[in-house]
Amino acid sequence: MGIVSIVLLLVLAVYMIFILQLILGFGKIKTFESPNLEPKTAFTIVVPFRNEEKNLDKLLQSLSQLNYPISLVQIVMVDDFSKDDSVRIYNQWRMNHQEVDTTLLENLTLSYSPKKDALTRAIPIAKHDWIVTTDADCIVNQNWLLTLDRYIRQNDCEMIVGAVMYKTKNNWFHHFQQLDLMSLQGTTIGSFGIGKPFMCNGANFAYTKKFFTEIGGFGGINEKASGDDVLLLQKAVNVNLEKVHYLKNKDIIVKTKPENDLFKLFMQRVRWAGKTTTYSSGYAKMLAVTVLLMNVSLVVAFFLSHRCCPLLDWKIVVLVFLVKYVVDYILLYQSNSYLRKGRFFVPIASSLIYPLFASLVGLYSIFGSFSWKGRRFKK
Repeated sequence: MGIVSIVLLLVLAVYMIFILQLILGFGKIKTFESPNLEPKTAFTIVVPFRNEEKNLDKLLQSLSQLNYPISLVQIVMVDDFSKDDSVRIYNQWRMNHQEVDTTLLENLTLSYSPKKDALTRAIPIAKHDWIVTTDADCIVNQNWLLTLDRYIRQNDCEMIVGAVMYKTKNNWFHHFQQLDLMSLQGTTIGSFGIGKPFMCNGANFAYTKKFFTEIGGFGGINEKASGDDVLLLQKAVNVNLEKVHYLKNKDIIVKTKPENDLFKLFMQRVRWAGKTTTYSSGYAKMLAVTVLLMNVSLVVAFFLSHRCCPLLDWKIVVLVFLVKYVVDYILLYQSNSYLRKGRFFVPIASSLIYPLFASLVGLYSIFGSFSWKGRRFKK
């Protein structure tokens, strides 16, 4: 067996150890059984938005349909210099829902991160201790806050992470994104299960103002354009791991929209991947490097086993691919069982394309810049 084959199998072995850990960790996070309690916790919902005229109305309608006492909810919207009709749509909704305690703020440019700036702008005026963040292109479940309230009252926590999934159409491109997001959700839950949480999504994130202040807010993590969620989570974990919880319950799942454009999808994933270089979690960094190496190794191995220059036995490449497919399938199956409850399969086409896609995203995020919401951000 040549050195190339040995290296490929070693990368696979390390990858399997990480993924199997996450699979075991996933099973340790039990579904929260929501008790029948009268709502008590007051929440301030913060929604930063920029150029979301196509999505904002659906989010606002879902917020107005929450199964929660209106007296316990404040909604703070932060306009990040929108150039479309987003503000008009919000104002029209506010006129039709005057009973809702809601405020519109204009963002301030305080750092390199517009979203962190928006949250920093909103949190000081929050009337309630519990801050809940979501995105303008999301739809929340009517029992979203109700489930949060019941969990908070049953558990000693200061920060709560919830799940996010796509509301997809029946096409391959959307399903490809759903599988990718489910892998991230599975990783999130699994990391909580092994006591090494490092990932979350700002579209479904909650924490107290008190805890936010104790950990120094976004201080020290403003150099990244994004990271208002995962980098803040890792700061919290370093300060007090026991206060950071994952809430697993179908009523707290937030739905968002997949991208319809390949370039936008690539830029979105580059933005997500770019956070890894500033992770404070050593475990997260090792996992990210291992996943990138696994995907890059498969792509390289494919070309090395080509008939034109067979430097690697194609049977070993097939074996590595199948083993990776199986361990990935198990984690994705767990995620699907929680997030979707439907039939599940991993298309071979997606599994073949994903290593190339993930490799390009990972490598580009190290050296390249990205554009998002009409702005260009440098590495």
